[in-house]
Amino acid sequence: MSTEENPAAAPRSLAEALRGRDDVSLAALLRSRPDLITPVPTDLTQLATRAGTRASVVRALERLDRFTLQTAQALAIASDPAAYDELLGLMAGDDGDPAVSAALPHALGTLRAQALVWGGDDRLRLVRTARELLAPSPQYPSPTGLGPTVREAGAGMSPGRIQELLATAGLPSTHDSVSALNALAGLFDDPERMSALLDQAPSESVEVLERLVWGPPYGQVTADPAPRLRWLLDRGLLLPTAPGTVVLPREVALRLRAGRAHRTTEPVPPPVEAAAAHRPQMVDATAAGQAYTALATVEELLKDWHEGGPAVLRAGGLSVRDLKRTAVALDVPEPVAAFWVELVYAAGLLASDGEADERYAATPAYDEWRERPAGERWARLVTAWLAATRTPGLVGERDAKDRTLSALGPGLDRSAAPEVRHRVLALLAGLPEGAAPDAGSLLARLRWERPPRADRTGGGAPSPYARRTPAQAAEGTRGVAARAGGSGAPGYPADGASGAGGEDDLRSRLAHWTLAEAEMLGVTGRGALSSHGRALIGAPPAPRHADTRTEPAGPGDKLPVHHRQTPVPPALSPAEQATAAAAAGRLLDPLLPEPLDHVLLQADLTAVAPGPLERPLADMLGVLADVESKGGATVYRFTPASVRRALDAGQSAADLHAFLAAHSRTPVPQPLAYLIDDVARRHGHLRVGAASSYVRCDDDAVLNEILADRRAAGLGLRRLAPTVLAARTDPAALLEGLRAMGFAPAAESAEGDVLIARADAYRTPPRTPPEPVPDGPPVPDDTLLAAAIRAVRAGDLASTAPRKPVAGAADTAPGELPRTTAAETLAGLQAAVLTNDTLWIGYVNAEGGASQRVIAPIRVEGGFVTAYDHTADEVRTYPLHRITGVAELAE
Repeated sequence: MSTEENPAAAPRSLAEALRGRDDVSLAALLRSRPDLITPVPTDLTQLATRAGTRASVVRALERLDRFTLQTAQALAIASDPAAYDELLGLMAGDDGDPAVSAALPHALGTLRAQALVWGGDDRLRLVRTARELLAPSPQYPSPTGLGPTVREAGAGMSPGRIQELLATAGLPSTHDSVSALNALAGLFDDPERMSALLDQAPSESVEVLERLVWGPPYGQVTADPAPRLRWLLDRGLLLPTAPGTVVLPREVALRLRAGRAHRTTEPVPPPVEAAAAHRPQMVDATAAGQAYTALATVEELLKDWHEGGPAVLRAGGLSVRDLKRTAVALDVPEPVAAFWVELVYAAGLLASDGEADERYAATPAYDEWRERPAGERWARLVTAWLAATRTPGLVGERDAKDRTLSALGPGLDRSAAPEVRHRVLALLAGLPEGAAPDAGSLLARLRWERPPRADRTGGGAPSPYARRTPAQAAEGTRGVAARAGGSGAPGYPADGASGAGGEDDLRSRLAHWTLAEAEMLGVTGRGALSSHGRALIGAPPAPRHADTRTEPAGPGDKLPVHHRQTPVPPALSPAEQATAAAAAGRLLDPLLPEPLDHVLLQADLTAVAPGPLERPLADMLGVLADVESKGGATVYRFTPASVRRALDAGQSAADLHAFLAAHSRTPVPQPLAYLIDDVARRHGHLRVGAASSYVRCDDDAVLNEILADRRAAGLGLRRLAPTVLAARTDPAALLEGLRAMGFAPAAESAEGDVLIARADAYRTPPRTPPEPVPDGPPVPDDTLLAAAIRAVRAGDLASTAPRKPVAGAADTAPGELPRTTAAETLAGLQAAVLTNDTLWIGYVNAEGGASQRVIAPIRVEGGFVTAYDHTADEVRTYPLHRITGVAELAE
């Protein structure tokens, strides 16, 4: 295996190791750890320092796959520095594991690329912060389940007790404790002598070791331990760490484990298996049907709220009652209704109006969206879905303050959601065309790529970077003591490779939701990724499935899928995602049904739309009739109320007759014509205006009928004239009251003109879609990376360039700013202008930030120096009073 650095010039620090990298390697580091570039470090020393901070290291460890994390954990318990062979022994064991041997170079390369490990193969060093987080100590066990070394555990023992251990173990006494502990560690490291020692152990003592070997390594003993424990204590196989607490030394555990740091290593990611295979044409057709339903659902939702939707809660979001009403209107369960509401909100089609009595309504972008082709409308929805961090699946749960999370309310953002959605779709793209995944294998793959954290509910692997408090550690030791013959509560699992069982963590839940949401949106069909779904994530064409079956033969039967699947496509940038979504929309368009320009009128006052309708026809029919049923064909019902609604929108009876005759493939039924004429004859006979409100009618008999009706008592009506009634209620309430009584009044303006009610009357002011909550700093683009690397290289050149001392100037240590007097600084700059020399200067900007720069002065005048700045690769002007000093560079 090749090393990253030249063995002849082995780096002495991480900064030196980074200094030996090329620009491509540095760009890969900054791309994988974008927090290192925010802000841009001044030089490679600062970059190395930042890469070793706790927050950055924790973030990097969180993004390692299981095997790479196990490699880092093994390095944390290895020597410092460690040779590659030692690391291989810890990972593969004494017997060797070919799969581990094959995968270890790549895992080690990943750790090197992310600046978590540096040095050649003969001197591998884990970054100090990572070692502190992962290495075991007397207080904290390792994620591997190993305890401290003999030297660490025995550091607090008395010299006499250490010599007693040597004598009991059959080793010669020494003159000091250090050499005595080294001798004891050497005994445990020697396989032959260790085997001979264990052969003498009672079976009960061996059983205790077997219970502790995979961790936790701690246990409790009484002041008078049992004989099986006394035998182990007398020979150093158990060492005391605190009163009543003992630990299994690391060397002993490794001998008992046959040299393995982990009980189970997972060098190869688990393959995503196919649960069923379908014809690709069927998958695409099913997905297209779901996409059409998604577009129709979004339109139906916003049409239902077109006059102003539900009120916004004081704390933000949608009330439980309004969510239930929306679910009933869409004829879907409440969690599905929450998904659609959140989707249109993320796409910028829905927002609050911002008024004092704040309500939700469609935005102006919705009107523009409705006019676009179906493929473009679908692409906008799925693009918003892929990037959204708001998680509808959390609606109805409670937050940390025991408050219920509501749809459109705060607290739903989960920054991991976009990444999990892309990973799920990318893994589906790795399956053969038409193959639906087995959910269990998909989740296992996701858990391998990002192991669960220790605070995951229901148990699981301890976090590799979460330390337990001394109280928690003591609780863990009591658990081990119970298994070792003492008393106590059940212990914690300690194997870093474990992680199964218990309630799914957030990433697993996000994966489940992604599968369901992708099916509802038409990205997948029958569980398999569609062709337009592949285009959406930029995936290459999938291989054909070799198996000819279309379904599993029986329960649990899975179609064979080899580990070498289609390469998983990388995540796309926003611009690439927009291009891919547009291409996916173009692929979807031919699969969607063509809009129709006609309906079938029936004698029972219904109209059947055998498919999707053209926009003007659908809008008009939506006003003139009510939707009775949906599906492959939509059934509309004509009622007096629906016809009156069309008349309120400004249509006349003649307009409605002409509209139906023009768009019906069947003759207009006589009952429907009679219904329209009857409602039109009575429509507007009564007029309602604003005094508080009033009713006027040319037929005073109608007004007498209204006054005599008991249902009019609540309207507060009284006669002002033979043809005018006044009311205490407002015009809107008066209109509703009279309509409930069976009349068809029309509203009129102050001038006496009939007011026309438009169906799309209410929109919010222009609104921008909600911004996703980023999961840390954004990944820098190539332009920013190139500029940052150039600046870091130049700054590193300035801080490390050899320089000549200036006469009379104080000596400066590496990395410190040069210090010269104002006269010496001015003289040095003027001389450099005449000789065209390059100088090293210290500079303090207006904000007080200090930096080092390498400049070639061009002119000095007016208290400023103009120079070519090698650090910034441009000509700049610096005030002389901000220059701390100058120094000449060496030859």
